[in-house]
Amino acid sequence: MATLFRPFSPPPAAKASQFNFSDSSNPPFSFLKTHHPSSRKSFSKIQSSKFGNFLDLKPESKPEFFDFDLTKFDPSSRSRLDVIIIGTGPAGLRLAEQVSSYGIKVCCVDPSPLSMWPNNYGVWVDEFESLNLENCLDKTWPMACVHVDDNKTKYLDRPYGRVSRKKLKTLLLERCLSSGVQFHRAKVWKIEHQEFESSILCDDGNELKASLVVDASGFASSFIEYEKPRNHGYQIAHGILAEVEEHPFDLDKMLLMDWRDSHLGNEPYLRTSNSKFPTFLYAMPFDSNLVFLEETSLVSRPVLSYMEVKKRMVARLRHLGIRVKRIIEDEKCLIPMGGPLPRIPQSVMAIGGTSGVVHPSTGYMVARTMALAPILAEAIAECLGSTRMIRGQPLYHKAWNGLWPIERRCVREFYSFGMETLLKLDLDGSRRFFDAFFDLDPYYWHGFLSSRLSLRELALLSLSLFGRASSPSRFDIVTKCPLPLVKLMGNLALEAA
Repeated sequence: MATLFRPFSPPPAAKASQFNFSDSSNPPFSFLKTHHPSSRKSFSKIQSSKFGNFLDLKPESKPEFFDFDLTKFDPSSRSRLDVIIIGTGPAGLRLAEQVSSYGIKVCCVDPSPLSMWPNNYGVWVDEFESLNLENCLDKTWPMACVHVDDNKTKYLDRPYGRVSRKKLKTLLLERCLSSGVQFHRAKVWKIEHQEFESSILCDDGNELKASLVVDASGFASSFIEYEKPRNHGYQIAHGILAEVEEHPFDLDKMLLMDWRDSHLGNEPYLRTSNSKFPTFLYAMPFDSNLVFLEETSLVSRPVLSYMEVKKRMVARLRHLGIRVKRIIEDEKCLIPMGGPLPRIPQSVMAIGGTSGVVHPSTGYMVARTMALAPILAEAIAECLGSTRMIRGQPLYHKAWNGLWPIERRCVREFYSFGMETLLKLDLDGSRRFFDAFFDLDPYYWHGFLSSRLSLRELALLSLSLFGRASSPSRFDIVTKCPLPLVKLMGNLALEAA
C-alpha cells in the first residue's frame, strides 16, 4: 500500500494518483521475471468483451512543460560548485531548495528540468500539513475505505489527498530560483571521483565538478553501489484517469483497497491466480463521471505480469458496471520495494527512489522524501556550509549517516520484515492481515504507513496486531514469519554491530 504515491494524471484542469515510484521517470524493467498465471486464450476472451474493456482506448494527455526562466549554469566559466544534484523530480528539487537555503552553490542536472513529472502522488493529508505543504494538495477526501471482502468494509477516519504536481513543482522551482540554484540541461552518463572533488560527464560533452554529487534520478540509476544482492519485492499497477458513464464510489471517500474477488466469478483462470497472487483496486472519485482507477499488486517476487494486472482490472470494471468513455491518462507503475540499503557511506550521495527511502511494506515515498530532504540538507550544510569546508570521506560519512542513522536503518529492517511477510500471504491471508491492521489504534497504523514509528513502537504494534488477529491469521504469522523474523534479527544485529 504505497503511501499511495502513484503515477497518474489530473482531471482536465488538474491531476492525481496512489502508491508510486520513480522520481523523474518510470524506469525500464523489461529484464524482470514475471508471474504468468493465465493463458493466451483467456486474454483473447477479455479483449473481445466490450463492456468494461478499456484496453483499446488511447490516453488523450499530452506532455506538459513549465514556463520558468531557469538560471543556467555556464560550464565554460569553470566556476566551482558545492553540490550537483542529478534529477529534478520531487526528491531532487526538494533537496536543492533545502541545501541552497544555506548559501551553498547547487546545480541541478536533468535533460528536461521543466517537464511535468510523469507520476501523480497521493498522500495522507496530515503528512503534508506537518511539512506546511498542504497548499500543494488539489483534492482531498475526508475519509478512506477498505473493502476487506464482500461482507466487510472498514472506514478510515484519516483525510487523504492528491498532490498537485503543478503546484508542488512550481513551489519548489520558485524556492530554488530565489536561493540561487542553477540548472544544466543534460543527461549524466559518468561520475568520477578524486579525494576532495567529484566530476560528472554529461552527454553534451560538458564536465561539471563539485564537492558532492547527489543522485536523485530514480530507480533506474546505476550510480549507486550495493554490497548485497538487490532482492527487491515489486509493486506493480495499471491505472487510468477516466471519464465514465457512471461509477459506484462515494465522492467523499477515496477507496484505499478493494480486496473483493466476486468480479472473477466467471473468470476461473483469473480467480485461481488472484487467490495466490492477489491484486486490489484503488480509486479516487473526482465527480460522478471522472475517476482514477488502479489495479495493484501490493508486492510480489518475482513481479506479477503487467498484462495479468490489466486483465483483472478489465474483469473488475465489467463487474462494477463501469463503462469507460475516455482515458485522459494511463499509467504503468512499478516500484522496487525493500532489498538492501546502498553501501554506507559511498562517494555519491542519494535521495529518493535510489536511496532506500521507499517504504518496504507499502511503496510510499513522496511525503517521506519531502520530510527527509531537510535532514540531509542540514548534514550537508554542516560540512559545506562552514568555513572549514569538510570534504571527501568525512563529508560522505556525514551525509549518508545523516540520512540513515542506525535507528532509522533498524526501523527500515522492521518494515522490510513486514514486506517479506506480505510476500507469503495469499488473498485470504492478505484480507485477514489488513482486517486486523486497520483495527489497530490509529496511532499505530497511521505511524506505520507514514514511517514515523520508533523500533519500540513497531514492536508494540506487532504484539497488538498478533493479539487482534484471527486464529487463521495467527497461524499465518506463526508458520510464515519465522524465516523473515530470523532475517530481521540477523540484520538488526549487523546494524547494531
